[in-house]
Amino acid sequence: MKRSTWLDLLAGEDGDVRVLPPPVRDALADLDDRLFDVWNLGENVFLAWTHEGTSLRFLTVRHYAIAEAIHSKSAPLENIAASSDFINKVLAGPKHLPAAEFLDIAQALDSVIETVVVAFNIGEDVSEELVDRLVNRYGVSLVRGRAVVLLDAVGFSLHTPLEQVAMLNSLAYSVNSAYRQLLSKDIHINFARTTTGDGFYIWNRARTVDANISLYKLMMLILADNAVAQNKARGTWVPRLRAAFHVGEHYEFYQVEALNPTTFSYIVGPVTIDLSRMIERALPNQILLGDFVIELDEGNGREEVNTLDFVERTSATLGQLKGLTIAGDRIENISCYLTGHREEGNPFPISRYRIHDKHGIGRAVYNAKINIHRQKDEPIFLGVQNEELPATLYEHILAD
Repeated sequence: MKRSTWLDLLAGEDGDVRVLPPPVRDALADLDDRLFDVWNLGENVFLAWTHEGTSLRFLTVRHYAIAEAIHSKSAPLENIAASSDFINKVLAGPKHLPAAEFLDIAQALDSVIETVVVAFNIGEDVSEELVDRLVNRYGVSLVRGRAVVLLDAVGFSLHTPLEQVAMLNSLAYSVNSAYRQLLSKDIHINFARTTTGDGFYIWNRARTVDANISLYKLMMLILADNAVAQNKARGTWVPRLRAAFHVGEHYEFYQVEALNPTTFSYIVGPVTIDLSRMIERALPNQILLGDFVIELDEGNGREEVNTLDFVERTSATLGQLKGLTIAGDRIENISCYLTGHREEGNPFPISRYRIHDKHGIGRAVYNAKINIHRQKDEPIFLGVQNEELPATLYEHILAD
């Protein structure tokens, strides 16, 4: 069975269309068939690979083996923690490994090594990067420090199925429109999304701080387009949104569709769990940010960027969005900030809040606002004021 339609997607994963030369395409298609047989409809998961000449070796485990290794009932707690750390280190690391490290991991996991001999040379005929992308389609990865947005349609379940379809189409249009606007300013974002049923998770496939900032800008423009559409709509087909933005870690994988892995990834993990719990407590039109810290390698050492730093960095780059059009009118100025309680001697306070989910687990969040001033039309104010937050849900725990 040929899955040649996704080879173009592999080549253009950075967002650019890339036409593969016929020899490369044929080589990848042949390798894909071999991996497909080993994958066996999702029975096996690829963890890593290495190569020597035309001999490629792949480390595979049964799809349930990762969870079993961590949650063995007979293992003591310290062994469970160690196993979890080790497996997460493997999943978070590169798929392509030096031969010695590959063998060490295979021995530690007591897993199967599959050898495939190909008719091409890695690095000469076909790049390691393309093979790596192909292997990723059959594996699971742990991604750390990636921003994810959750957009949720308020009261979605109360609408009729036809209204729900119209609402999701409206939201999808706002996403695509915002993406096109960013491209017009040469802000490239290779975003992915998956539905939650009444909204979308959206993330940038790139993993840098700049990529996270671009995602925040995408969220701004989505919410702005939606707000204008709400004002113009005569019915209920435009959803009223609430949004949550957070940076954290998650597992990424490709589900099975019919007999093939999909070309689009799915994510699940701490960051999606935090976002779903945050959105439960979000008010209509509200924008919540999680309490996160990103570690950066700045050359002179590692630097930590927290939520406040991130918003400040984003705000400093918003001049890029000047001149974009929303509902036919150009943006004159745009600002974003975190709200806070007014305190004497602090004209621009920022407050952190604790919210509790349905399980009683507390999470720290920030309330965000976005103001967009246009040349002719009325300004667009996104988010809710600090004074609108109910004290019964939002416990004030920090004021800066």
